[in-house]
Amino acid sequence: MRKVDLLDNHYFIFLLLIITAIITTISSIYFFSIMLAGILFLAFMRCLKQKAYYSLSFILISFLFVELNNGFKPFSLILLATFVYTFIVPYIKRVISLRDLNNYVYIICFYIGIAIIWALTVKSSFALVGMLLFNLLLDFIIFGFFI
Repeated sequence: MRKVDLLDNHYFIFLLLIITAIITTISSIYFFSIMLAGILFLAFMRCLKQKAYYSLSFILISFLFVELNNGFKPFSLILLATFVYTFIVPYIKRVISLRDLNNYVYIICFYIGIAIIWALTVKSSFALVGMLLFNLLLDFIIFGFFI
């Protein structure tokens, strides 16, 4: 029997776009937030595996909201997600054989890429590292409880 996942639901993907747009718009006023970037990356991977291109377009628009509200160059997170999906995920699948743990490792790898992009574009500081760790923890909690 196949486990039903929220990331397989096209309506949930659209709702994720709306939630991401609202959260990143509101949080860009008060603090820098890249919350839900790990969840978006997992949805990006799922849409590519299932060839759900309409849902993938919603995910790409969500990535654009996150990029533009945080000062990244347009399409930088999309290129990072594509790079991680193409080169790093197959290596992790080959090395780590725990299916339940792999998604958390994918989120960590994506956040490491975000940290590298952020360090190249903006001066890095301890506040940035703390914020990235906080957002990583929030993504783990959201993924663990809801998805």
